[in-house]
Amino acid sequence: MFTTLIKSVFTKPIHVLAPEINSVDYVSLDLSPSNLDLKQVDVSSSEKLQEYIKLHLKHHNAKLAYGGYLEVRDIYKRSMYFNSDDRVTERNIHIGIDLWCEVGSSVLAALDGTVHSFKNNTNHGDYGPTIILKHSFSDFDFYTLYGHLSLDSIVGLQVGKTVKHGDKIGELGASNVNGDYPPHLHFQIIKDMQDYVGDYPGVCCQLDLEFYVANCPDPNLLLNLV
Repeated sequence: MFTTLIKSVFTKPIHVLAPEINSVDYVSLDLSPSNLDLKQVDVSSSEKLQEYIKLHLKHHNAKLAYGGYLEVRDIYKRSMYFNSDDRVTERNIHIGIDLWCEVGSSVLAALDGTVHSFKNNTNHGDYGPTIILKHSFSDFDFYTLYGHLSLDSIVGLQVGKTVKHGDKIGELGASNVNGDYPPHLHFQIIKDMQDYVGDYPGVCCQLDLEFYVANCPDPNLLLNLV
């Protein structure tokens, strides 16, 4: 019912990053182990990964790269925050969509709503500054998460602040504040926040995948990426 509601209400593509970039300048990006090109890249280094993404954009004459929903990634192996000796409980399945673009790019509210919470999540490989918005439609509440922002994005922010669709709510942070990644936005839809505040898992293990697929549907329901 949740995904049906979203599909029926939001039928036009929604931009949440760099509104000056047209969708024809987007290109998909594969960060899974099936991408053999990544075998030559030290993905534990944000600098090396950023070089790879820049070359990918240049090769495709694009300005923004996107992808990653339910993608298995080896990049999380570098951080004990995600890693585990047990493959079943290792958190390596990405449950949002990433949009990779220049640092400082504007981040926009996907929909009308209010600020549910915000926080600087400082674990290695974590979100860094994060904003979560609450949305209410047809007597149904759900949430959108915006991770890897700049520190300025959460300075002076207040819980309960009203935002409108398309309002600028922040900017992409650099690797020294965004969890040590190339600049990008982690965008995620969440049905039930489960009492999290300023944070919500964006990567899960195989054991919990069924739950998170139901609670965090594909953000492309809103973004309608090419």
